[in-house]
Amino acid sequence: MAVAAKAPKKRAPRKKKSEVTSEMWLEWYELMFRIRKFEEAALRSYGQQKIRGFCHVYIGQEAITAGMEAALQEGDGIVTAYRQHGTAIGRGVGTKEAMAELYGKKTGIVKGKGGSMHFFSRENKYFGGNGIVGAQIPIGTGIAFAEKYKGTDNLCVTMFGDGASRQGALYESFNMAMTWKIPVLYVVENNQYAMGTSVERTSNVHELHKIGLSFDMPSEPVDGMDPEAVFMAVKKAAAHIRSGKGPYFLEIKTYRYKGHSVSDPAKYRTKEEVQEFKDQDPVKMAEARILKEKYGTEEQIKAIKDKIKNEINEALKFAEESDYPDPSELYDDNYVEDDYPFLT
Repeated sequence: MAVAAKAPKKRAPRKKKSEVTSEMWLEWYELMFRIRKFEEAALRSYGQQKIRGFCHVYIGQEAITAGMEAALQEGDGIVTAYRQHGTAIGRGVGTKEAMAELYGKKTGIVKGKGGSMHFFSRENKYFGGNGIVGAQIPIGTGIAFAEKYKGTDNLCVTMFGDGASRQGALYESFNMAMTWKIPVLYVVENNQYAMGTSVERTSNVHELHKIGLSFDMPSEPVDGMDPEAVFMAVKKAAAHIRSGKGPYFLEIKTYRYKGHSVSDPAKYRTKEEVQEFKDQDPVKMAEARILKEKYGTEEQIKAIKDKIKNEINEALKFAEESDYPDPSELYDDNYVEDDYPFLT
């Protein structure tokens, strides 16, 4: 049965948040649980060969998106790498459109042409999902420069993994951003491994935030398993950037519970190491904190879980029933002459 494509839905306007509230903790938990269940469903569908190609899931890193989004303002942009389903959902991309994209269906967020690694949403100022390691770093720097050129107080969050911190484009971008005081927030999601090689084996600098110090760029580490820690760090960095002082660099320390991609058995990690980080599971820890601090009740938690489980089931059904793109559309959208609308 064919399903009609719907226009991408823009996220609700942001409320400015100056301090952490019980409402925020419930919002963080809902978003984190949504991402977790979406990714688990994606893995199952991949195992059933309903999703093909590369697929990198965000399981274990959900607290980053939750805390970060709460600290940003409506006009801020985000660009990231290929482990990006969770980041896109945090931006406001619907789970139906996201799942349909993984299935390669025409109702996907980019009409089934991007797949797992290349989501994009102009409506939500989400500039990808980029498949080339580190390529998004100069892209994000350029988007931030456009905001400076237009005279806005918006910034662009430019995210990358610890493996990409070895790319030469990072050093060129850092130098330009500091020289021109570009409003860019650099975030390295340090999940300890690139594809399968630990940070300790690829660099003499193990504390990645120290890379920014050689450019006199304010830089600091953040606990990426705690949404509140991420929120406070991003809030501080954003205030610095909006004051006109230039970029900021956060090393958000996290962990991926699955392999680099669906094809990676992750045998380079010990069971003890994985268990150590699973004991810090951000979703479970958020639930425990909500109940302990009485930010919410067990009934509220159950309601959130039931709501998300139904939502993901609907997303799977939507993806299953949607049509594939027509072959005649193969070359559509490759080049668009539209006077750079994303800068307006």
